[in-house]
Amino acid sequence: MSALPTRAPAELEDRPRHQHWLIDTLWGREAVGIIGGEPKCGKSFLALDLAVAVASGVACLRRFETDQPGPVLMFAAEDAGHIVRTRLHGIARAAGADFDTLDIAVIDVPVLRLDHRNDRQRLHETIERIRPRLLVLDPLVRLHGVDENAVADIAPILAFLRHLQRRFATAVVLVHHARKSGATRPGQALRGSSELHAWGDSNLYLRRRDNQIVMTVEHRAAPGLNDVEIELADDGHGPALRLRRQVPDNAVAEHQTAEQRIVEVLADAEMPLSQVQIRKRAAARNATVSATLQQLIRKGRVERAPKACYRLTGTAGHNAATPQAVIGANGQHEAFPKSFPA
Repeated sequence: MSALPTRAPAELEDRPRHQHWLIDTLWGREAVGIIGGEPKCGKSFLALDLAVAVASGVACLRRFETDQPGPVLMFAAEDAGHIVRTRLHGIARAAGADFDTLDIAVIDVPVLRLDHRNDRQRLHETIERIRPRLLVLDPLVRLHGVDENAVADIAPILAFLRHLQRRFATAVVLVHHARKSGATRPGQALRGSSELHAWGDSNLYLRRRDNQIVMTVEHRAAPGLNDVEIELADDGHGPALRLRRQVPDNAVAEHQTAEQRIVEVLADAEMPLSQVQIRKRAAARNATVSATLQQLIRKGRVERAPKACYRLTGTAGHNAATPQAVIGANGQHEAFPKSFPA
């Protein structure tokens, strides 16, 4: 067997900043990632907005510029062809793109299973033929029959998509559901294994806040953005997402203090939480959580609850069930998969 090839750091590829992005500050060039959120938050509309932007060169959400337009390949597992057409038409009209010349190839099969070798091979050959700049798969739950909570089941699917990204230099958008959760970081609320959150280079998370939709932008190798407020509207051309307010060019995400994270964790929880649960959800050190809880108690913002738990002051009406079941459900050991798909 021959040794693995190596290169010095100075010999690695160097790209100008503008070449880091497929869609400026929103999605990395050749990035894999997830558009996640609870049902009916506009995830599919956002994925289609990205597709129209890349296929036509217009700005995504009329704000985020597309760096290198090119072909898009997509599969909409839950929507009939006429629904996909209507949505793409409305988005194209809202964005000022020519619908009739959109460089989008819609996979026209009833079922595509990424856990089946034959389907993986057919997708591989389709990408090889079209050479898309972007691949959109919506949603993950309809693309397999494995256990999303088991790393050994879900990791081979993610590895296959990563293989496509590297083999064909294409970005991959995977639409996925999130559950209601007290997780401070939106990615921790994605349904299934934590491998899904770890996999993404660029991730967009949608959640409802009152009557509006809030988008959180997260990148592996670049700053994210402050929460972006969007809404689904119809200006007479068909429904499409749009910004509720302009996003400034320097709208990088602000750093949250430990106190802010812990208050947010407790506010999102449906029951009092133990210190262990708070530490895990706030992603903070035990000593930091302990000291911050004491400060919040002295300020009157947090109070102790039965069974060594904590809650925000004035939320005693919350379900007072013990958190042990939650700890047990989240404490399962996950093994790394032993094999990857061909």
